[in-house]
Parts: sequence; structure tokens; C-alpha cells
Amino acid sequence: MKVVIVSILVLLVLVSYAKATTQNVETFLPCLRFRTNPEHPIYTPDNPTFVSTYLSYTKNKRCSNPNNTNLLAIVAATHESHVQATLVCAKINGIQIRIRSGGHDYEGLSYISSVPFVILDMNNLRSITVDVPNKKAWVEAGATLGELYTKISEASKTLAFPGGTCPTLGAGGHIAGGGYGNLIRKYGISVDHVVDAKLVDVNGNILDRSSMGEDLFWAIRGGGGASFGVILSWKINLVEVPEILTVFKVNKTLEQGATDVLYNWQLVSSKLPPELFLRAMPQITKGAKSGEKTIAVKFYAQFLGSAETLMEIINKKLPGLGLKHEDCHEMSWINTTLFWGNFPIGTPASVLLDRPTGPPGAFSKGKSDYVKKTIPKEGMEKLWKTMLKFNNLWMQWNPYGGVMDEIPSDATAFPHRKGNLFKIQYFALWTDANATSLNLGLMKELYEVAEPYVSSNPREAFLNYRDNDVGSNPSGETSVEEAKIYGTKYFLGNLERLMDVKAKYDPENFFRYEQSIPPVLAM
Repeated sequence: MKVVIVSILVLLVLVSYAKATTQNVETFLPCLRFRTNPEHPIYTPDNPTFVSTYLSYTKNKRCSNPNNTNLLAIVAATHESHVQATLVCAKINGIQIRIRSGGHDYEGLSYISSVPFVILDMNNLRSITVDVPNKKAWVEAGATLGELYTKISEASKTLAFPGGTCPTLGAGGHIAGGGYGNLIRKYGISVDHVVDAKLVDVNGNILDRSSMGEDLFWAIRGGGGASFGVILSWKINLVEVPEILTVFKVNKTLEQGATDVLYNWQLVSSKLPPELFLRAMPQITKGAKSGEKTIAVKFYAQFLGSAETLMEIINKKLPGLGLKHEDCHEMSWINTTLFWGNFPIGTPASVLLDRPTGPPGAFSKGKSDYVKKTIPKEGMEKLWKTMLKFNNLWMQWNPYGGVMDEIPSDATAFPHRKGNLFKIQYFALWTDANATSLNLGLMKELYEVAEPYVSSNPREAFLNYRDNDVGSNPSGETSVEEAKIYGTKYFLGNLERLMDVKAKYDPENFFRYEQSIPPVLAM
């Protein structure tokens, strides 16, 4: 067994970042402007478009705070040299950075801080090149999944990428955290298909896989890029899909036997053919009587094959779903991405290129769990009872199995592989700021109700569904002991290697945020 030796830099367990003095703040912007061209957009609080620039890529109203006096500037990088200059000037002046691509961070850690900081906004770095003969692509960190999927479909009707189902996700953070999608059972997750990357390191150097080395390349695939550097772009393998796929959506309420169907779903969903992904989505809906609420479970499916074959599989393995032929829709892969984005069938694919134009519309809170054994019906009924206390809440039960059972847990930094039946995402939404305390309290209650039925020691969590409740540090400090709490949940047995990589490539802990990985050498 390896003996963990805490490096000199973290010997006292608490690593404190140098406080940015007034002088630091005053010299940061001249440093940045000196190192970049005059036309480069740097938004400061006295700029009339500062607030709109900040709000355009903040997805969670609960975390959004454009009036934060600690936010010194938003650097909207349009060239890799802008990223380099931002890092160098921030490091010289003892100022933290927050790296934002799509802005979907559930806790807003890519755009908030309680110490002086600058947002490095990557959304203008969105170039995508597709190499069909070699089945590869380069995608810059600020490109959205919708843009990536569109570019792939324009080049080929039989190539795809195993990424998420939300088209406005930024490729930088989504892939760095793992990248879960509906091709997982056939092809694994996004990081399983990354073959190269460009990254700006703590010294401002641009590295690729060859120059960064295999340790760092391993770490940024599932360990989150923000602890190690700034991801500029990913080189990815594309996967083959048929020209025609089949999808369906079937709704079952509690009164229609949803609990029984979902219980049986647990028994079969991870054992279905890997070409079939069948998500179950319990959510609150209107009851039969006015003013009443109930739970409906929506079953979403994607199958790499025909409707006829899909019908045969479902009616044999999950007959209680009552799938009908008219529920099934055959379509191209690019149109399935619209289906998963909840666009009506027939919506033009051009909507995948839409980007946010306004401030966040709602407050939200997300959490995650991994399930390794079937949740009994009485456990499900306890979940329903707690869910009905919310006004707007849904869960996603995302099946595992397939190729995920074959990939070792240490193949990449993302560890949640074999042994899982499915992963749960909890997500609450509300529009009244005064309801925040109530909803956060209810989410904790729901999480406690689920505890007996999910993974334990540790209770695992998914990095891309950021959750401060599993542990966090203050913005200006990194306690190694606290980092081990959330790090073990996110990374399991891979945490020790991640800390070691961090110590080798960022020993002074410049790249730090509330849930970053601390530098700790392993021997």
C-alpha cells in the first residue's frame, strides 16, 4: 500500500492563497492589457455590458451575483494567448481565476468566489473540426454540445459522439468531468473517447498530450480540468451509429402502476442490449383532481436500431410499460439530440446552435447518487412521499451496464464504472428567491431518505453534478482533510493519484476553487 506523504506546501493541512491586496488588484488589469491586444474584450464593473456579459452564462439564479465586489473582471478570451496572459497576470498578482465555458455548474463555482477573482470566459473559443476518414474531431472548450453534434452530423450521417443530452453544455467542463450521455451503455462516457488535448498550465505554457505527459492527461479526463490548468480543446474519437435510430417516451403515473414498472425497470435496465438506453424520470405532475399532485415516471429510450426490434425487446423485458408502436419514432442521430433536448419532433436542427441571451430564469439545486442494488418498493414509496413536498422536482435514473462494466475504474480519473445499476440525478427548480431555504432543506431531506438505498462508504457523487453538500472549502483556502471528504466521493480510489498529479504540476496550488484537488505527493 502506498504511503501518502503530504508535500511541504500542504504540511500544515491548510493551504492559504495569497490575499490580493489593493495594489495587486490595481496592477492586474494593466498587466493583462499589456499582454493582450487593445481590441481584446476585458469587461470590468464600470463597463456598461459587464452585467449582461456575466449573466449570459450563469445558469443558476441561486448562485448568480453580478454585483460581487470580488469580481474584478471578465476576460472573454478569443485567442489562446488571452488565456495565457490571464493566468500569468493572475498568478503574479495573487488573484484567483474561475474558468467558465457553458456556465452549467450547479453550484456556480465557475463564476463565484468570496475572494478577489477574475472569470476566464471560454465561450468564444468554439472552433470545431471534424475528420471523417479518421473518425476524429477537435473541439474547443467553449463550443457547446449542440454545436459539436451539428458539425458532426453535417460531415457524416453515421458518426456521433458519446456526450450529454443538453445542447448548451460547454465542451470544456462537460468532458473534463466525465461526460455522461445516452450512448454510455454502448460506448462509455465522453472521456473514454478523448485521445489528445490542449491545455494551458500554471506557467502559461500550452501543452498537448505529448508534452504534458500521461499522468496529467489521465487526470484531466474525469478529474475536472480546473484543478490542473485551462483546457483549450479536446481531440476526440467519434463512434459509429446507424443512419436510423429509434426513440420513445412513455409516461406512467403512480395511479397507472408506475412504482411496479419502475421496480421492474431496475431489474432489467442495466442488462438490456448495450444498444438500448432506457432512462426513467420520476417527477411531480398534476393529479387527477384540481390542486392535487402525483408522481409520473417518464421512460425515455434510445435504440441503435429499428422500431420493430425495439418493440420486441421492451415487450419481452418490460411488458408492464405497455409500449405501443405509435410511441416509437425512427430518426437520424442528430434528430435524437433534439428529442433528448425536449424539442417537439420536427423541430429544425438549427436550434441546437442557439446560445443563451439573457439572465438565468430560475433557482435550482442538483445532487447525485449511484445505486448498486435494487431499491425496494417501500423505499420508492418513501421517495415519492418526500418528492410531493416540492413544487417542482425531478429525478433521472440513468442505467449503467453494457461497456461500463468492462472499463477499469482507473482507466481515466472518472471512477464510477462496474457494479452500478444506475445513477440518480436529483434536480429542484423554483422561481421565488424566498423559497430557496425551503427547497434546499427539502433536497437534504430527500437525500437522507435515499441514503439506505444508494452507495455507501463512501456515498458516491458525480463531479459534473456539482454539489457543495458533499464537502467544500472556502474560496481562499484548501484543507486537505476537507478535500479528501468530497474528493473520495467524486473520485473514489483515484483521488490519491489525482493529488499526486496536482502536486507535480501545480505544487503551489494556484488552480484552486471550493472543490479543487489539493497537491499531495504520494510515494
